[in-house]
Amino acid sequence: MRDEIVSGNISLGLELGSTRIKAVLVTDDFQTIASGDYLWENELDNGIWTYSIDKIWDGIQTSYATLALEVHDKYGIDLKKIGSIGVSAMMHGYMAFDKNNELLVPFRTWRNNITGQAAEALTKLFDFNIPERWSIAHLYQAILNKEDHVKDVNFLTTLAGYVTWKLSGERVIGVGDASGMFPIDEQTVNYKQDMLDKFSALPEVQQYPWKIEDILPTVLPAGQRAGELTAAGAKLLDQSGELEAGSLIAPPEGDAGTGMVSTNSVKKRTGNISAGTSAFSMVVLDRPMKAVHRDIDMVTTPDGAPVAMVHTNNSSSDINAWVGLFGEFAKALGLQLKPDDLYGTLFAESVKGDQDAGGLVNFAYLSGENITRMPEGRPLFVRKPDSKLTLANFIKEQIYSAFAPLKIGMDILLREEHIKTSVLVAQGGIFKTPVVAQQVLADALNTPISVMENAGEGGPWGMAVLALYCVNRKKDEALEDYLENRVFKDSTTATLYPEPASVQGYDKFIDNYKAALPVEEQAVKSMKMK
Repeated sequence: MRDEIVSGNISLGLELGSTRIKAVLVTDDFQTIASGDYLWENELDNGIWTYSIDKIWDGIQTSYATLALEVHDKYGIDLKKIGSIGVSAMMHGYMAFDKNNELLVPFRTWRNNITGQAAEALTKLFDFNIPERWSIAHLYQAILNKEDHVKDVNFLTTLAGYVTWKLSGERVIGVGDASGMFPIDEQTVNYKQDMLDKFSALPEVQQYPWKIEDILPTVLPAGQRAGELTAAGAKLLDQSGELEAGSLIAPPEGDAGTGMVSTNSVKKRTGNISAGTSAFSMVVLDRPMKAVHRDIDMVTTPDGAPVAMVHTNNSSSDINAWVGLFGEFAKALGLQLKPDDLYGTLFAESVKGDQDAGGLVNFAYLSGENITRMPEGRPLFVRKPDSKLTLANFIKEQIYSAFAPLKIGMDILLREEHIKTSVLVAQGGIFKTPVVAQQVLADALNTPISVMENAGEGGPWGMAVLALYCVNRKKDEALEDYLENRVFKDSTTATLYPEPASVQGYDKFIDNYKAALPVEEQAVKSMKMK
């Protein structure tokens, strides 16, 4: 191992997630040898969810420094040379820069539901679903709002694209991440030219000095080189000054793309589900969709294959808040419980609950929810006088609610489009507690759900694998073959199947959930955020 580290025969994967930035160091046989992380939270600035530039770099540098310290402590070596580096981050959003490379407005994240007018108009113009989170929707909404900064836009990118640009000097983006900026043509693996032309022809767009194709980053599929780590980039990443320049940089990807890689889900008719602050499913299509659906995003794998994506803005954050409350109660009783024990105990209790969670309903909306058309977040627990409020039912409905918007969106794929998958692989922190959430998801979707050994930590590792693919791929070796024959050849998975009684129970819960949506809607209207 020491020889590999000294020679730089290793890969660094960085991922900037919604609640954590993580760095992992991986060998060329895909084993993680060191890691570091940094916890952060988005901020609500004048009604817009954002992260500051300072926190972005503080988080990256802290994560890297922690990783480098672990390498020194475990192997007695200073980390100086890394063969390849890949950056991924939460997809979508809006980072616009002027000709002096200055950020024009604070980073607008995927979590914002502020581009409804633009998203609807572009969907109609393109006859292609444009979600509110996409970069082009943010840009067009800024145009419709007559925001002064738009005239100065020189470069538009995502968070992963921004970090890669600063490390390499290259204005590039992986095709999967690019597909959250602007629609992608499967044949050219580039932005759809006819839609670029339609956007440019809009009268309100023509008044600006830039062309849309000139301000978007260059699209690269997985396996291509996206540049090298510059001397300035090395100093920015490693403040100790030990890291050498010259590392190969992989095309930056979104967290959806790394999720597909880390679950071996880039083949047609495969799919994966990631659940954390948000939740999304990715199903790689073997045929075109029959219709345009506002709740189905059309994106791509990291190598450009079409993917149907159901994205929900909210998933497990509300569970975390409630579990934290129970942790405080335990502490007040003099009990010091580790987080894994606390989650494990509460999740195990949920199994004793009624199949429909006793008529309890929870809206885990810390932010607006596109699937149910809620413009703002109002976490809300609802019950009727005859609902059965027990600990088991309460925890069960918390887990149920984490997947409820995803269920509503996935029903379009499964019941209306009749999209079939050979496997759905789940990953995310909620699956660290064995079996419980996995079984709930299988029952919710009435589909077998598999979980791999790396269910809790897929993203940065998946990005490191993509960086290794750039270095080690054989000529004409497809990404799906690289994953199947090299990365996952000895992988272990556990699969759970839907239980009919639980499927019926979850369906009843969803009926109650939909019936209570007007309560959530009224909460949004009555409690306007300042």
